[in-house]
Amino acid sequence: MNEISADPKRDAILGSAMTAFASYGFRKTSMDDIARGAGMSRPAVYMHFRNKEDILRSLVEMTYLEAADGVRAALEADGSVAMRLRNALLAQSGRITELLLKSPHGMELMDSGADVAMDLVEAGEARLSDLYADWLAAEMSAGRVDLLKSPDHVAQTLTAAMKGLKKRGADLAEYQARVETLAVLVGAGLTRG
Repeated sequence: MNEISADPKRDAILGSAMTAFASYGFRKTSMDDIARGAGMSRPAVYMHFRNKEDILRSLVEMTYLEAADGVRAALEADGSVAMRLRNALLAQSGRITELLLKSPHGMELMDSGADVAMDLVEAGEARLSDLYADWLAAEMSAGRVDLLKSPDHVAQTLTAAMKGLKKRGADLAEYQARVETLAVLVGAGLTRG
């Protein structure tokens, strides 16, 4: 796994950028805004990142790493198939989804992230899909789920559905309710009776 190093200054820059992007939008945020929020000079920020696109790429990568860790933990936990799936889908949403859905610039940020870091988005989505597919294959082998399609097909459908829910532009409460509904429907459909 491609880990992001634990550097307090880098973390401060990323935290400041996340706040600034949510407040002003990606296009209107300046490196000065990010530096000021991180309590650093602009040249100090440039020692860690080439530009704000580089910062956004790091945020996208961090988001997918956190989501994968949360999904993995939820799927490996004890509980019913439906409960583990529910918890995994909620973990996949992560803290960045909350920030995006609360920000008036959320859609711009999602689009900017896709424009600037499509390779990371595709790799992150594939990593999440692989986690679900491996889990579904193991659950199917254990006789706990029935699949009409391959584990890969079902996993890709799940990750696409989650991405679609985020793109609807709903508020956080509506988004979480829709994730819960998706988890209930898919969990009920997968579970052997």
